[in-house]
Amino acid sequence: MRRPVITRRLDALLGAAFVVTWSSGFIGAELGTRGAPASGLLAWRFIIAAAVLGGWLAWRRRRIPRRDLVLHVVIGTLAQGGYLYGVFLAAEHGVVAGINNLITALQPLVAVTLAVPILGEQITRRQFAGFAAGLAGVALVVGGDVRGGAPAWAYLLPFAAMLSLVGATLLERRARPAAALPEALAVQALVSAVLFAGVAGADGALVPPADPVFWTAVAILVVLAMFGGYGLYWVNVRRTGVARVSALLYLTPPTTMLWSWIMFGSTLTPLSLLGVLVCAAAVTVALHTPTPH
Repeated sequence: MRRPVITRRLDALLGAAFVVTWSSGFIGAELGTRGAPASGLLAWRFIIAAAVLGGWLAWRRRRIPRRDLVLHVVIGTLAQGGYLYGVFLAAEHGVVAGINNLITALQPLVAVTLAVPILGEQITRRQFAGFAAGLAGVALVVGGDVRGGAPAWAYLLPFAAMLSLVGATLLERRARPAAALPEALAVQALVSAVLFAGVAGADGALVPPADPVFWTAVAILVVLAMFGGYGLYWVNVRRTGVARVSALLYLTPPTTMLWSWIMFGSTLTPLSLLGVLVCAAAVTVALHTPTPH
């Protein structure tokens, strides 16, 4: 059954906002790690986010059911702690951004493959072809940055990060916690703040620099990437399902590339621009094939 026109337009708007805000996380990470360790940047991202969301939760005096509390502790550990730490740790051990992005871009294919038996979502062959084409598009986008040099085990880190996000997504859809999104994000931010504060403390990176560039990066990561990116990720998952949101993730590497070109003067190659077109076409195929829910 077709969704009403207004609903489809709202879904499209929320999807576009998700792509832009999710991509902002990579921009904030690049900006912030120019003058500070990744662990310190992640710690302050979540300390501030947890303070804001925790304050809101206390002001509203919302009580979260124990089941939802436990679920969101696990989901936050996987979707934010596991995913982000895996990606950042891989970069610290020499896995270049291109390979990092390419490995984590397996997430849509893995997610939709597992969503069929676990969640009962129905994926057509045409949609699956769209997901495969999307991965090829990402490979073209990052094709100029796939040089090696990292130890072999380090390439398992972005793979583990990708599986961590997949696990969190499937768990959230399978368990369907009743807590509203602000409450869910508050719990997830608190868990991540404790996790990354511990990591940064162990690294000696918990004391933040006075550099305004660092705090600009933190603002991007809190407002756009955390409240916008993760918030809209779960909003879209709840509204339209795992398959649609997974397809949208293929648009984040091209969006990040264009954003990086504007902010940092990164080079755009004909191959990467071709990858943008392939990603856009692949997502169009995946999204315009009706999916029963």
